[in-house]
Amino acid sequence: MANQVELGIQDADKNVAKKRQQQLQKRLRRDVGRAIDDYAMIEQGDKVMVCLSGGKDSYAMLDILMQLQKSAPIDFEILAVNLDQKQPGFPAHILPKYLTEVGVDFHIIEHDTYSVVKEVIAEGKTTCGLCSRMRRGTLYRFAQERGITKIALGHHRDDILETFFLNMFHGGKLKAMPARLLSDDGLNTVIRPLAYAKEQDIAEYAQLKQFPIIPCNLCGSQDNLQRQHIKAMLQGWEKNHPGRIESMTQSLQNIVPSHLMDTKLHNFKRTEQLSDDQVNEEVDLALLNLPF
Repeated sequence: MANQVELGIQDADKNVAKKRQQQLQKRLRRDVGRAIDDYAMIEQGDKVMVCLSGGKDSYAMLDILMQLQKSAPIDFEILAVNLDQKQPGFPAHILPKYLTEVGVDFHIIEHDTYSVVKEVIAEGKTTCGLCSRMRRGTLYRFAQERGITKIALGHHRDDILETFFLNMFHGGKLKAMPARLLSDDGLNTVIRPLAYAKEQDIAEYAQLKQFPIIPCNLCGSQDNLQRQHIKAMLQGWEKNHPGRIESMTQSLQNIVPSHLMDTKLHNFKRTEQLSDDQVNEEVDLALLNLPF
């Protein structure tokens, strides 16, 4: 009798988990679909390179894009790509096994950036900057070789907001991560399909889906990274003032350039007084000519 009760509880728990997974899947599909539509991220005939790190975000991005691919009104290809940076102890078998099981085309790029980063960056210093630049360059070159039209990265809503505050506090710039970006060389288009997705939703979804997460041993031990401080700050604000993160995120989509103070965008010394609409029109033209 006790065994039957225990089995019944287990079945009930499984049903609850399955229902929750379905709820999160629906929410993430909606968030990703809306972002793709708002920023024209994926178009007819695109060949999308989905960059996989082995973390929860990139797994979730691939999972949702594969679902949308089946129901989308347009045709597009997906190529999952992982950059094996030759970190010591990296479990190279995990991603190929997973990607084969889910039935997606994939490619593993082998490039020893780990040794370069460890040689150049002093012990205890932040490696993320150099590591990300080298990773980006490798992926860009591969995209050109394979005729990729869009490069999908797994940055979510919280990443974008954290980057905004990092740039403000440490770079003196009002700058975040755009949902769609033409690279500096003008050859690659980067998209962020998770731009509207909450990190909390992604983390829970990844746990329920039991994605085989691979930790980043190269930079994961750097507990004092500024991004972690920003994350803690935002989480504290959200705890004390629920809804604040959503409000701040919306502000990135509701910019009033004429009420800022950038003299490169507007000549404040001119004698005639312009309306907000006229100023914003001038700012829009100026932005088109800036080398972002």
